Amino acid sequence: MSTATETSMERSHSMSREKTYKKTTSSALKGAIQLGIGYTVGNLTSKPDRDVLMQDFYVVESVFLPSEGSNLTPAHHYPDFRFKTYAPLAFRYFRDLFGIKPDDYLYSLVNEPLIELANPGASGSLFYLTSDDEFIIKTVQHKEAKFLQRLLPGYYMNLNQNPRTLLPKFYGLYCIQTGGFNIRLVVMNNVLPRSVKMHYKYDLKGSTYKRRASRKEREKGRPTYKDLDFQDMHEEGLYFDTETYNNLMKTLQRDCRVLESFKIMDYSLLLGVHVLDHREVGDPGQTGGDNRRNIGQRVLYSTAMESIQGDGKAAEAVTTDDTMGGIPAKTYKDEKLLIFLGIIDILQSYRFIKKLEHSWKALVYDGDSVSVHRPGFYASRFLKFMSTRVFRKNQPIRFSPSKRTRTSIPALKSSSQEILSSQADERHEEERRDRLGGARSLASLDGQAVFGSFLHPDLVPANTSFHVLSTSSIYVNVENQTEDRDDVASSSTFTLEDSAICLTSEQSTVDVDIDRDDGSVLDVYL
Repeated sequence: MSTATETSMERSHSMSREKTYKKTTSSALKGAIQLGIGYTVGNLTSKPDRDVLMQDFYVVESVFLPSEGSNLTPAHHYPDFRFKTYAPLAFRYFRDLFGIKPDDYLYSLVNEPLIELANPGASGSLFYLTSDDEFIIKTVQHKEAKFLQRLLPGYYMNLNQNPRTLLPKFYGLYCIQTGGFNIRLVVMNNVLPRSVKMHYKYDLKGSTYKRRASRKEREKGRPTYKDLDFQDMHEEGLYFDTETYNNLMKTLQRDCRVLESFKIMDYSLLLGVHVLDHREVGDPGQTGGDNRRNIGQRVLYSTAMESIQGDGKAAEAVTTDDTMGGIPAKTYKDEKLLIFLGIIDILQSYRFIKKLEHSWKALVYDGDSVSVHRPGFYASRFLKFMSTRVFRKNQPIRFSPSKRTRTSIPALKSSSQEILSSQADERHEEERRDRLGGARSLASLDGQAVFGSFLHPDLVPANTSFHVLSTSSIYVNVENQTEDRDDVASSSTFTLEDSAICLTSEQSTVDVDIDRDDGSVLDVYL
């Protein structure tokens, strides 16, 4: 008896701790979501494929699902509810555009239990994640759902022009009527996969007014930080290679231009940072129950890398590398990172209430620093913050010689020139010696030997001495005594230039006539 009482008390206590939304428990809401989507998507397969028409964006289909069941709906143990589907043909086209097959869509949303996520924002919305990490289900307000309905034609045009975008990818819009309340839901892509641990998570708007995580948020196991927190924790920003940076900024500029044209503001960039040096994979139970989703997301353009530069040609394309679709980046300390990102909260238009909010905050604080602002200014501030504070381009390493290196270059040049000139001089010296050997056999014009021998004019006397004075000229001094004049000391000097050999015979006495044969000057040019 006591055991039954304790069990009932534990059950009532767990029910009291269960989160409710508009007086509907989270478990009942998750069950109604899976039942309604299972019925509508299954019923949609019977309709033939065709082009999307303008009226398809405003179609609303409704079905009632009583707890006891009906001829068309199964029985269930949840309260009776009505399930509405908005623009079913248009959203079917969106799912086909991203390569989502009806069976895969049903398997992700219906066959596996939904996982409830903590809500870091102040909107009070509930978030559910599918077990295979593919889709996020979020509760939205009536004005947000109505704005998305009006946005669908332009959204359709934008996706046709460029499916590579960081904007949210909407796969379905639904409404559950139960207990006198309307609970509106939107199905979107999942930006941050649970299979990769996010060491840092940020919600960035580009503004500074009250853009710091609260104390309650910081106490969480995996808090979501804001703009001022990012500047404190990543003061130097995140660095990408040139091509990735250009692709990322081009995608952001294009998306902000689209949001500005729709007069959308107050959106955020959800940024997840995984540090590769602290490589930790998610919990084992975070992937699908049958381990079918262990290799990455299969939806086209769903990963961050695909959103900025992937071509997505194959419908079955999956991410099999270690990046899991993340964008490689580095810190200024050369720490390797993986970046996961996407633009969120785009269902806020700059209408009368937002204009009043901006006007009131601008009177008290700096109007340019508050989050709520006109769409044009909001987009330019958002892009400036992302391109200068958050994302930065790797600077190429350029060789800049130091002052010492620059001053040593002339010395290297002079030393190399000296080496080359010395080698050239040695070659010239050898050639001059060869020419000198040929000049030694030349006789004088009067029959006397140039080197002082009458009998053997082709022999060099033994007392000849050679003195090499420089690399450009060679002087050869020959000292001897002639047979006819003992008092005259003659000296012969050879000067070898690069282009000629000059043979000069000089007399050391003054009284010698310059017309004499032994005082003649011979110039020999080769």
